Parts: sequence; C-alpha cells; structure tokens
Amino acid sequence: MNTNNSDKQNSHLDLTDPDVKEIFTLYKNHEEVPYISPKRNLKEWLDLVSISSESLVPKRNMMRFKEDILPGHLILLWRIQFGTFTTSSGYPKYFEYDYGINAEQALKEVIEKGYANQLSAMDSLPYLNAAQLKAVLKQFGLKGYSKLNKEGLMELAQAELTEDQISPYFTIRGYKITPAGTEILANYPEVVDRHPKKKY
Repeated sequence: MNTNNSDKQNSHLDLTDPDVKEIFTLYKNHEEVPYISPKRNLKEWLDLVSISSESLVPKRNMMRFKEDILPGHLILLWRIQFGTFTTSSGYPKYFEYDYGINAEQALKEVIEKGYANQLSAMDSLPYLNAAQLKAVLKQFGLKGYSKLNKEGLMELAQAELTEDQISPYFTIRGYKITPAGTEILANYPEVVDRHPKKKY
C-alpha cells in the first residue's frame, strides 16, 4: 500500500477500510496518494473509475517540488494572483479530482510558506459593493457618504476609520500573492501552461 506522505493530506482516512485500501492500490505507482475528501462517496467513485467514467489524478500532479508543494498549490497561487480570490470564494472540484490536493489546507500552507497573504479588512474594502460600504460607514455616523460612488466610499473609510474599527463589520477578506509566490510560479511555468484557462 502506498502510504508515502499520507500524513500530509490523508491522515483522516482509515487505512484498514477496504475501499480506502483499494484506492491506495490504484495509486500504488504514484509518489503519493491524492487527497481523498471525507465527503467523497468512495464506493461510488471506485465504481465510476472501474467503468472509466472517472479518471485518476495524473502522476505528475502528485510529484512534490523541492519546496514541498504540489502542482495544485501552484494552481491555487495562480488563481490568487488575479486579485479576485477571497474568503468567500469556492474551491473548484478540480483541486481534489485533478490535482489531488485539499485546497483549504493548501491555502494555509502557501500562506505559511510566505507565498500569499490574507489582506486586512481595510485592504479588502474593494470586495464590498457600494451598498455594503455605505452600511459599514453608517455604523459610525459619518456624514456626506450617501451620494459617493464606490471609490469615494472607500476613500472616506480609509481617511476616517481604522482597521480595528471596521474589521468587525464585514467578514470577507481578499488574498494577495507575494513576490515569493510570483517567483515560485515563474520557476514552474509548465504547471500553469497545462491548466485550462479562463478569465477571472
């Protein structure tokens, strides 16, 4: 049974479960077994694989780089660099089924490694619409904001309020790639080159 690096993403699995054993056998020639979500219906997935309606994660996507990250981590960074990824963004199924990663865990890892940062509340103001910004400003009794556009509302918030004041009033936060993140993406361009593209 291929248990290489199973502690990194699959420590939640019961290695004595027959379905889990079968999955690990399917991936015996991979460097490590892809992430298997606790929510995945293992029997159903195995049945789909047996009739070729579901594919295995490619071997190349389960080969860690020297930085101890997988290609899926790089795709997550590539997604973050567009400036539209936030705490409310969903994770496409391809992270698990094509890249074999737990995207939520991978996000924490790229932040810990210094490849991305979570933005402050003040820096996350652009992710609010005008109505939401006005609702925040209203809490502080500020005047003259009712006719402002979104840019003007953000400028008023930045001029009159502090991070500590506004942070409790909305939960969405953006993410930003760091120079180190940009550099590691540049080091492995083939990963992004292979990924199907769409505009973000």
